[in-house]
Amino acid sequence: MNLKKLTIFALLVVVQAAAVLPAGAESVSTGPVPGTVTGEVYEAPQSDKNGQLEVIQGEVEKVEADKDVVPGQGTEDAEEAEEGAGNSLESEPAPTPVSMNELIFYYNSTKLELGGQVYQAPQPLLVNKGISYVPIRTLVDRVGFKLRYEAKTKETVILKGDTELRFKTDSASYTVNGVVKSMKGASYQTKGTFMVPLTSITQALNLKYQVDNIGKRIIMNLEQKPVAAFTIGPKEIYAGETLVTYSTQATSPTGLPIVNERWEGRQDVFSQPGDYVVTYYVQDASGAWSEPATQTVKVLKPNQPPVAAFTTDKAEYKMGEWITYTDQSYDDEGIKSVQWDNNAYAFFTPGPKTINLTVTDQQGVSTTATRIINITGETLYAEDDFNKLFIPAGEKFTFNGSEVTGRDRILYKYLDEPSTLIRSNSPETVNELGNVYRETASGDMRFMIHHVNNVNKNVKMYVVATNNNASPAVINTENLGFAGPTYIATAAGKKSVLYYFESMQNGSKQSAITLAPGESRLVMTELSQTRMKQGDVISLFADLYSDLPIQFDVIMIDEKAEPLKVWKELPLLDKDGVHNRGTYPNSTRIIQHFEEVGAKPERLLLGDDGDDPNLMGTDPMYNSPTSNAGNFGVLYKIRLERVAPNTLISFNPRGGKYSGYAMVNGLITAIYSNGQVSAPNEQAVLYRTGDYEQSVEIMLTAAPGSNLPVNLLFTPMPAKK
Repeated sequence: MNLKKLTIFALLVVVQAAAVLPAGAESVSTGPVPGTVTGEVYEAPQSDKNGQLEVIQGEVEKVEADKDVVPGQGTEDAEEAEEGAGNSLESEPAPTPVSMNELIFYYNSTKLELGGQVYQAPQPLLVNKGISYVPIRTLVDRVGFKLRYEAKTKETVILKGDTELRFKTDSASYTVNGVVKSMKGASYQTKGTFMVPLTSITQALNLKYQVDNIGKRIIMNLEQKPVAAFTIGPKEIYAGETLVTYSTQATSPTGLPIVNERWEGRQDVFSQPGDYVVTYYVQDASGAWSEPATQTVKVLKPNQPPVAAFTTDKAEYKMGEWITYTDQSYDDEGIKSVQWDNNAYAFFTPGPKTINLTVTDQQGVSTTATRIINITGETLYAEDDFNKLFIPAGEKFTFNGSEVTGRDRILYKYLDEPSTLIRSNSPETVNELGNVYRETASGDMRFMIHHVNNVNKNVKMYVVATNNNASPAVINTENLGFAGPTYIATAAGKKSVLYYFESMQNGSKQSAITLAPGESRLVMTELSQTRMKQGDVISLFADLYSDLPIQFDVIMIDEKAEPLKVWKELPLLDKDGVHNRGTYPNSTRIIQHFEEVGAKPERLLLGDDGDDPNLMGTDPMYNSPTSNAGNFGVLYKIRLERVAPNTLISFNPRGGKYSGYAMVNGLITAIYSNGQVSAPNEQAVLYRTGDYEQSVEIMLTAAPGSNLPVNLLFTPMPAKK
């Protein structure tokens, strides 16, 4: 061994001896690197009574990781690196240009370089089975991150901005912002120095590195580029019209100020439709430019007004002659709404008639088309005859309502089927939070729930079902219709009947739940899907079945309250003295009539407490008898076995305005599609028989918010011309 080798050997011994320091000791260096920031003081793990360092345990979660070495380097490369470690000082590669952003580790050597300055680590970088281990404190100090040790959790913590890494001794996992990640090898302590796989840090902190197998070193790129980001508004951008706004978000991972920016493809107004690429860069105070942030801007054609257009099948008509209107309007993005003016099915006075059609597109732009037709002095049908013959089902017409009471009443018989009606309709306007209805029922049951929020806060309504039996109970939902919240009571009542009938047709609301003994659960949850604001109305119809008696509580509570936590403590609310509530047996009324109807003007009266007696029941909150005024919640199933040929069947309210639906021969028909039918001089068309006698089935239930009684009218139609 010559003198030069002896000298190098002696230096290595001194360096290795100096490297055996406790984990908390400062790393040895030739001096600080200009522009770098050292980490916080690192508190070492405390020794136990035997002088041994505490072993830090970890958690495990697998995560994909690149190898620390370049493709092709495996265990043999690592072993070769270890064998050559003793000569690492003699085998350095030829000098390369110095980069201030490169941190260089040498295989199995304590030597490292940063920006051309040489430092010594307490332990060498070790390559073992293809895994590179580095002294964690040395890396953190050179990179400029923060480091601390938490004795309570026995974790070593690295902080970089908003990123937090936590390591434990002898663990093959670590956490990044609380998320467990796996490492390719377990961390460990050696001679007071904490060693971790290099990739665990480079991946978590997004540090790029490369392996130089010839020079037996690992070169980390510490350049921390700023990050550019931006958003573009508004959501829809039209060529030549929209002023585009750009909102930028630029950050620097090292906290440096952003001093410059650059755009490509940015325009404040795009003149032509199409897709445009916009790119944004930022530069920080160190001179580093960000990677490009790119977005594609979809520029639409300017909105074109809709085209309103329609035709009539003729330009001239007789009085009482049917007019066919054909809407030919269009828009490139679709028509949002259509509004007709004066498009009568027929006119009954002569002269020119102006018809307007206004269409509105998705952007709110409207266009109106106008057409003038001429009505001659010749009469095809008188107005009353035309209405009876041609007004479509679901529409209405006016007539002399005073003649209705002079019609013969159809004297029908009925049979009530078992189905317990629970009518929660009082207080209809709820003025305080609480329990508006409580009842226990089993078997077939029907719920009618109709309430208004007047407690001056947002609320929700729920139905809590409780099984007070000693054995499990099953609740089946068969049909259900819910509408609201809305501030229009009649609209809520009308839609709830529509959805109730639709559920009968499609079975979409059928479900079953099992309640354990003593268990409470929410049922008919459609009721509580949306909060009720002040003045809002909800309306619900539902048919349920339970094999055991179940307690039902209908409650109104604060929108943020937990129903199953508060329902038992709620006060039982009084009824309002105007509206009806109660529990009524036998709430499905079957009417079957075998005699001919419609050969002469006749009427069938419902909800009058005469021909159609009110159901009698009990208000369980007061334990007092009650009468179901108007028979709201009763489901009428009317079968008329013999309806005369050419008979108009229509709906005429007698107690006020009415808005609802009926089901006729299985088809749902509006009782006026565009609103309400008024008493006594309006009737809504339900059905017409043809040129032969037939049976007709009508299903009705009174829509909440409407008025009873009502008549079903049977009117012979005039002959067609």
